[in-house]
Amino acid sequence: MNENRPMRETDADNPFAKGCGFQDGVYKPIHEVTVSVLDWGFNKSDVTYDVVHVKDGAFFRLGHHLDRFRASMKGLRMSIPYSREEIAEILTECVRKAGLRDAYVAMVTTRGVPAPGTPRKPSLIENRFIAYAVPWVDVISPEIQERGAHLIIARTPRIPSASVDPTIKNYHWGDMIRALFEAEDAGADTAVLLDAEGHVTEGPGFNVFAVIDGVVVSPDRGALEGITRRSVLDLCAELGIPAEIRALTADELREADEVFTSTTAGGVMPCSRVDGRIMGNDRPGPISLKLKEEYWRRHGEGWDTTPVAY
Repeated sequence: MNENRPMRETDADNPFAKGCGFQDGVYKPIHEVTVSVLDWGFNKSDVTYDVVHVKDGAFFRLGHHLDRFRASMKGLRMSIPYSREEIAEILTECVRKAGLRDAYVAMVTTRGVPAPGTPRKPSLIENRFIAYAVPWVDVISPEIQERGAHLIIARTPRIPSASVDPTIKNYHWGDMIRALFEAEDAGADTAVLLDAEGHVTEGPGFNVFAVIDGVVVSPDRGALEGITRRSVLDLCAELGIPAEIRALTADELREADEVFTSTTAGGVMPCSRVDGRIMGNDRPGPISLKLKEEYWRRHGEGWDTTPVAY
């Protein structure tokens, strides 16, 4: 066997083929990575994480994801015994061991397990770090992206930002899960949520954009400051497409010329319906498609990528 050839997920002799995790200083097959039921990350959602993707053997915008992850930990007053560079190497090793050319790669910090008999003070708990790489997944399948996703605006409101800071990536998904059930019941693909004042925030795992009179608009509240959203805004600037981050109402989203979403696990994902209203002959619009095509074209050119040395 050629030792220089990266193992594929189909290699029967690779125990990491379905995914590789890192926990307690040890690399493990993904099914062996576990979290204690006593960990506050599990029973209180006291956890932060970030996700970066690997495409064609290279991380995309890894530095941005590492910076956001470290900022999220700081925001939650968490710390781990790994530097930024060490986290990058751990993520790389997870991908390398799994032999994945296209991967979903996560870094996670949980609050940890309180020592028996200690006061209920989060500052006393030792935080836990987990990393893993698994085969690529799309938040919205390629088939649905091809015809444009069908969205609904959920009745369930977004958790208030004053309670859970949406700029810190988190697992507080009670509102998101309810919204997904609403979409399922309505026969739609997914949902977007509004805040208490009726402004658009985000969807389950993605940022939202509306194209209004040729201007690309993304909400200025209640949403994660997505790395892919930042990439879209960078592309708009390069392509001369006007773009704004501002308050976006539900009616503006329903009546927009185009709507699309963005996420690490899928890139730029066009939509074709909002609350049953058909846009662009029930197909993705031209600006959405242009941004999607440019996003993946730039990937192929090595835009802000970090190759994995398999």
